[in-house]
Parts: sequence; C-alpha cells; structure tokens
Amino acid sequence: MSNQNHRQDEFATDNGACRSLWMSAAKIPSRDALAGDVRTDVCIVGAGIAGLTIAYRMARPGRKIMVLEDGPIAGGESCRTTAHLCSALDDRFVELERLHGQDGARLAAESHAAAVDEIERIVTTEGIDCDFERLDGYLFQPEGNPEFLLDELNAARRAGLEEAELVQRVPITSFDFGRAIRFPHQAQFHILEYLRGLVLAATKSGAWLHDGTHVTAVEPGRPARVITANGPVVTADAVVIATNTPVIDRVTMHTKQAAYRTYVVAGRVAEESVPHLLLWDTLDPYHYVRLQRGEAGFDYLIVGGEDHRTGEADDMEDRHNRLMEWTRERFPQVRDYPHRWSGQIMEPVDALGFIGVNPGSETNLLIATGDSGNGMTHGTIAGMLIPDLIEGRSNPWANLYDPSRRTLQSAGTFARENLKVAGHYVDHATTSEVDQISDIRSGEGAIVRQGLKKLAVYRDPVGQLHIHSATCPHLGCIVHWNSGEKTWDCPCHGSRFHALGHVVNGPANKGLAEAELEQTKPQVSATS
Repeated sequence: MSNQNHRQDEFATDNGACRSLWMSAAKIPSRDALAGDVRTDVCIVGAGIAGLTIAYRMARPGRKIMVLEDGPIAGGESCRTTAHLCSALDDRFVELERLHGQDGARLAAESHAAAVDEIERIVTTEGIDCDFERLDGYLFQPEGNPEFLLDELNAARRAGLEEAELVQRVPITSFDFGRAIRFPHQAQFHILEYLRGLVLAATKSGAWLHDGTHVTAVEPGRPARVITANGPVVTADAVVIATNTPVIDRVTMHTKQAAYRTYVVAGRVAEESVPHLLLWDTLDPYHYVRLQRGEAGFDYLIVGGEDHRTGEADDMEDRHNRLMEWTRERFPQVRDYPHRWSGQIMEPVDALGFIGVNPGSETNLLIATGDSGNGMTHGTIAGMLIPDLIEGRSNPWANLYDPSRRTLQSAGTFARENLKVAGHYVDHATTSEVDQISDIRSGEGAIVRQGLKKLAVYRDPVGQLHIHSATCPHLGCIVHWNSGEKTWDCPCHGSRFHALGHVVNGPANKGLAEAELEQTKPQVSATS
C-alpha cells in the first residue's frame, strides 16, 4: 500500500480512507504511533499485504522487525482490491513470453502459484477465518482475434499451467460468455480478515507495528536511518519500502511504471444464484468478476474494470454506471449495488512487479512495487523473496523481479508511457478551469491560474476556500481535480492529494504547498 496520511478535517470527506466492500467488516485495530528512536534489524515502510507478509515471515524471537504506516494498518490500496488470487496473470502469457521469454513466463506462473499456496498455508497454519476458497478461473474473449484463446492456452501450458483447458462455455446460466480458458486452482479470500490474521500472527512472533507514523526520508548507510515526521528515527540493518509506489525514489522507478485508476461495483445476488468462480475478459481495459459471501441469504457479485491513467479522467460516476450496465446484462439477478469504489494499480512497462534492491542504492534498501493488477500475489511474492534477499539466500525469482532489470522488448511501451508524462507538463500553460472563483461549488475543486502560477482551489461543504499550489511536489506536474474521490491527482506519476492538500498516494511524500489567492478572477493564459 502507499505511504499515506489519513488526517481528517472538519470539512473534509474521508477520501484518504478505504470505503470498499471489505470495510463492512470490523477494522483492524489501530496501533500507537512511534514515540521514540529505536534500533531494529529490519524496518518496513507500508502496512499492506506486502509489508505485513514480509513482517510475518521475518518475525521471530530475538529479531526486531518493525512496520511503519502513516495511515491505518491495511487502510490503503490493499483494502481496495477485489482480492483475486491468480496464477493466470492478467497481462496474458502470450505477452509475458514475448517480454520475458519462455523461462520468464514459466517463473512468473510458478511464483504467483506459489504465492497462492503460501496464502493458503498461512490461513491454515494461523487459523485465519477469511473465506479462503479454491476455485476455477475463466478467461473469455468477447471480441478480437478468434485464435487468441488458443494461442494463450498454449502459452499458459508452456508456462507450466498444464491443467488449463479450453471449454465451450463458462458455467453461468444467465449469459453465454462463449468459449473460455479454464484455469483450475485459482483462489479468493476476504482481504481485511486475512490481513487482520496476518497482523495478529506477526505481532505474536515479535513484530512491532506503528500506524500514524509518516516516513519523510531514508538516509542510506549500514545501518540505514528512517526519519519520521514527528521526530523519532529508526536505525535498521535493512529497510524495505513496501508502499504502493516507492516514496524514496525521485525518478528511476517512476519511469518504469504508470499509475492507473480502476473501478469496482459490488451487487447483491441471492445466495448461490451465481457459481463461485473468477471471470476475466480480454478487453482493454478488461473486466474482472468474482463472488464474496455476504450476510445470510445473499452473496456479493464484485465486478471491476473501466481503468484509466490516474489524473486523465474525472468521470467516476459514469464508469461505475457502465460497470453496472455491463453487469445487469450478464447477471440480471443483481438486486442492488450497495458498494462502489476505486483503487490505484501500478502498471510496469514489462508486466511484472519490481521486488528487490532499489536501483542505485545499497543492497540493504529494498522495494516492492508494480502490482500490475495482481497485487495480492505480487505482495505475497515480495513477502517470500525479500526475506531471502535480506538473509542472503538464493531465490529463483530474484532476477525476474529485479527492479534494475531492463527488458528490451518493452522499449516501445516505456517510450509511450513517458511521452504521455512529458505531454502533461504543458498543463502549466493552460487557462483556469473556471471563469470566477464563485463558480466552484461547495465540495468541489478547480485549477485556477494566478500570474505564472497555478492554484488548486477547493471549496468545502460550508463554503470556505482552501488554496494550495497545483504543482505536484514530486516532479512538478499540475494536479487535476477528481470529483469522485475528492482528491487532487497527478497525471504524471500517480501522486494523489486530499482536497485539503495532504498526500494520499506516493510517489510524492509531502502534501501540496499552501498558497494564497491574490485575486478573485482567474487569469487566462496567453496560449489559451
């Protein structure tokens, strides 16, 4: 998850916290903020599935493992997931084979299957009641090259998924999805119940967890020093940045991946009226479907999709409506949609996560990022791989996930994504988004030009204006208003900020600078 600040304000919506289906369960109890300097063996920044799995697997008597999180434990992107547990990867094995070769595709399938096995092992060992369930996954093709499914099936089998098979129909009676590849041995679970169990098991083994503790910097060295906003310093033999995207790296990693928003709806259906399975299509952006057990008498049908680059669209309601329309056509038994949310995923240019030593750093500074829509398994792979790297053990997946890797076959994607970033710097020259400050409605925001500067202006529900610089403190792009989440989103590298300016998602590690409004009428630029 990202290193986040969830400070609440009298006028602010709770847009830094998770409001997904999973939050209908009791929250994970909060921990005290770090109160003083401490010496540890390993300091982990970020308490999502990656950070907590690393802590769980490394904690033992006599070893000091610390996790720091500046929001609630498991309150970031991990609680916005739809919690598919897959070795059938959504970037497709045809593409993985092109990018990483047949051996790389095989290692990718092997590592994700091992991650699902590891989650099952932890559930069993720790007695975690989280609705873990093995089931089949189905990939169907609504349009496009009719030979694609056969090509993908053959690539999946070459990658080691030998039990995958082509079937003529998905076992759903309400709609004929056509031919599909069946992937056995996939899984699903209730993410927050799982992470609650992981927290209890890790702390029982001696791990220390602190929320409400914002990390501002990591000073390299042996040992390294982790600096927190309130003053305490953690000195550690190794530091792991297990945030959704690294908050210690200015440039390198952020040229290798792009941030995307994805949208989810959860509709109620009669219990057992839809078979429990995982379902994905081949569209771009694609749809993904699963069931979650609800209260007595009904299940939740969870449907996601409608992805777009962060900061490049402001139509959350429309995207949720399109998901509901897509769902109604195929699952007419849905009664209503009590839960809707969105999440942020990091899409690497070569389809696989980055897990290992931070490029250009000493070997005791490691990162886990680039979930590529498979955050539950990528995070668990990090929990298996990073302890091996810290403790000097060999691991067959180390090169595949090395953050310093270069994949020549992804050069085109790399160039396209970074050209999109460069294109957003022209936002500095555009006009104000409103003619008058009074045009900004209560609970909404807009970008306003003031001389050579651009301001992010938010009017809270009681009418008070909150003024900040519109320049992202990461690398200087202009943020865009997200009316659905009530956030300022950076279209360059995915940083997101609360309506009141403080940081919600990295790579920015501090909020938007406060500013003053010197005039009431926005200016129009000479280039408009």
